[in-house]
Amino acid sequence: MGGQALPRYSQIVAELRQRIETGELAPGDRVPSTREITRRWGVAMATATKVLSELRREGMVRAVPGVGTVVAAQSRPVRAARLAAAARPGGPSDASSVQPALTLGRIVGAAVAVADTEGLAAVSMRRVAAELGVATMSLYRHVADKDDLLTRMMDSVMAEHPLPAHPPEGWREAIELAARQLWDLFRRHPWLAPALSVTRPQVIISALPHSEWMLATLHAHGLDLQSAFTAHLSLLNYARGIAVNLEAEREAEAHSGLDSEEWMATQESKLLAILGTGRFPALSRLATAGYDLDLDDLFEFGLQRLLDGLASLLNESSAC
Repeated sequence: MGGQALPRYSQIVAELRQRIETGELAPGDRVPSTREITRRWGVAMATATKVLSELRREGMVRAVPGVGTVVAAQSRPVRAARLAAAARPGGPSDASSVQPALTLGRIVGAAVAVADTEGLAAVSMRRVAAELGVATMSLYRHVADKDDLLTRMMDSVMAEHPLPAHPPEGWREAIELAARQLWDLFRRHPWLAPALSVTRPQVIISALPHSEWMLATLHAHGLDLQSAFTAHLSLLNYARGIAVNLEAEREAEAHSGLDSEEWMATQESKLLAILGTGRFPALSRLATAGYDLDLDDLFEFGLQRLLDGLASLLNESSAC
């Protein structure tokens, strides 16, 4: 009897998997979106979604906010091949080979790499140990637990880009510089914003210079320390509040197989039906004109309005 034909989604998965394994699609390259899959292979959206979900499950691809689904830096088949080679006599795990010493820096670096590519939910002691090729328990000689690891991860990424030694003379320029640097940090590490706590702040040594910069700048221009610190927390939480959408969008795309634009397309008919009732004329006009959400533009717009408010407060303080 002949073999049973593979389901259509499995055929597409196999084709894309082969393109990835042969290097035709390199790490970081975009893979076809669900919309492209439906058009190119003539399948339903549900089938296209299943294709990307299966590739994500295999570790072949990952979702990147604002970009789409891309080839992962290291797919599971590649990792499996490495492990198989290590198990062979004379392979990398052979006694004659020299393994790098397990250090705190390597542990933190591996954890950050997992969080950057797959999200904070993918980080666990077991997963980090697997990335390093060591026993899970060996990590506990360097970090107390996962919370300790997370704090060290945040400390590590925030130390990568310190503020300049001398701030600009103007208070507004100095605050803009620090706020934009924080936003850029959230952009490069989408997991960082949801990991940070405002109500139960972690002791992150490399973050203290940022707080000192903000506090000293505002205090030097007339705010008392209490008001200056409140302003600092307001700006921090503003940037963090927008940035949490980065990780949330990555998780939503991973679960749904749809990027934000594709998801909006599925909601369009429902929204237009509601707006068609005439109850929301301003929203109807906006929908007709169209609106492109850009988180960078949103951040910059809000930052300037917050600084305008601080300018009024600083003027009041200097007048006292």
